[in-house]
Amino acid sequence: MAKLTETKHREPLFHVVKRDDMPEWKAWLIRVATILIGFLFVGVLSMAVTEKSLGDTYNIMFTGVFGRLLEGSTTMLWKYLQEIVILLCLALALTPAFKMKFWNCGAEGQALMGGLASIFCMIQFGEKLPYITLIIVIAITSILAGAIWGVIPAIFKALFNTNETLFTLMMNYIATQIIAYYVYIEGGGSNVINPVPYGNFPAIGNNDYFINIAIVSVITVFMFIYLKYSKQGYEISVVGESQNTARYIGINVKKVIIRTMLISGALCGVTGMLLVAGKDHTINTNLVGGQGFTAILMSWLGQFNPFIMVLMTAIVVFLRLGVAKVADTSLLNSSFSEIIVGIVILMLVACEFFIHYSIKFRHNKKEVKA
Repeated sequence: MAKLTETKHREPLFHVVKRDDMPEWKAWLIRVATILIGFLFVGVLSMAVTEKSLGDTYNIMFTGVFGRLLEGSTTMLWKYLQEIVILLCLALALTPAFKMKFWNCGAEGQALMGGLASIFCMIQFGEKLPYITLIIVIAITSILAGAIWGVIPAIFKALFNTNETLFTLMMNYIATQIIAYYVYIEGGGSNVINPVPYGNFPAIGNNDYFINIAIVSVITVFMFIYLKYSKQGYEISVVGESQNTARYIGINVKKVIIRTMLISGALCGVTGMLLVAGKDHTINTNLVGGQGFTAILMSWLGQFNPFIMVLMTAIVVFLRLGVAKVADTSLLNSSFSEIIVGIVILMLVACEFFIHYSIKFRHNKKEVKA
C-alpha cells in the first residue's frame, strides 16, 4: 500500500486581492465617512495639543479660512478659492500624464519655468508693450516654457524608454537652480526681486484673484470634456491601459506620449503664470511651495476626474489653512499643520486602497500525496 504523507502548502502571510466592483454608493459612503473621521481626528488632536475645546478649535479653523463670512466679508473666502485653484491647476495638469501612466513628477519645475517666462516678460517688456499685448505675450511664453520643460522627458521616454519619474524629478532641481540664478542676477545679488508693477492681472470687482479663479474654472471644464469625450482623451486611456493594445489598434504611442506631456507641461506653465502675474508679482525658488507633489495626490484621489479633484482640493486646502491658523493662535510650530494634513491625506489614500483592494491573510492548507 502506498504510504500517505502530509505536506503543508506554504503561502505568504498575506496577499492583496483586487475587489470585485464595489457599488458606487458604497464607495462614496466610505469616502465620506473617512473625511468625517479625518476632520474629527484633526479636531481632537488639535484640542489635545492646544488645550482648546473642540468647538473653539473648529471655530478657529473656520474663521482662519473664511474670515468674517457670516458678517458679509468675503476677502478670506476669495483667498481660500485662490489657494484651491493653484493646487487644482497643477492637479489638472498632471492628470492626462498620469492617466496615460506617464509618472510626471515634474509639475514643480514646469510651473517654475512658466513663472520664469512670466516675470521675464513683465520686466523686459513691461514699459515697452501695451497692457493687452503684454498679457498675451506673458500667456504665450509661459505656456511655451512649461510645455518645453514637460516635453523634454517625454521625448526621451518615447525614443529611448528612459525612466520618466527620475527624469522629471531631476528637472525640478535644474529649474530651481535656474530660478535661483535668475533672481540673483536680476535682484542685483540680493536674492529678491521686488514686485513688478507691469503685466499683473487686473482686479475685477475689487477682487485680485477673480481672473485666476475664472481661468482655472474654464480649464477644469475643458479637461473633463477633453479626457472623457475627445478622441485624444480616448487614446490617452488606451495607452494607459496597455501600450501593446494601443499599437495593435493603430495608435501612435510615441506621438500620444509627446502630445500629452506638451499639454501637461503647458498647464503647469499656466500655473506659474497665475502665481506670478495673478498673485505674487515676483518670483523665487519657493514660488510653487512643494504643491506639485501634493497635486499628484489630488489627481489620484480625484480618480482623474476634474470635478472630484475640485472637492478633494477644497478639503485639503481647508485643512491646511485651518490647522495653520490653529497652530498660529497657539504659538505652535508651523510644521504642526503639515503633519496633520499629511496624516489626513494618508487616511484618504488608505481609504481608496481598501475600496479597490482587500487583504487576504494566510491559512494553512494540507496536501495528501500518495
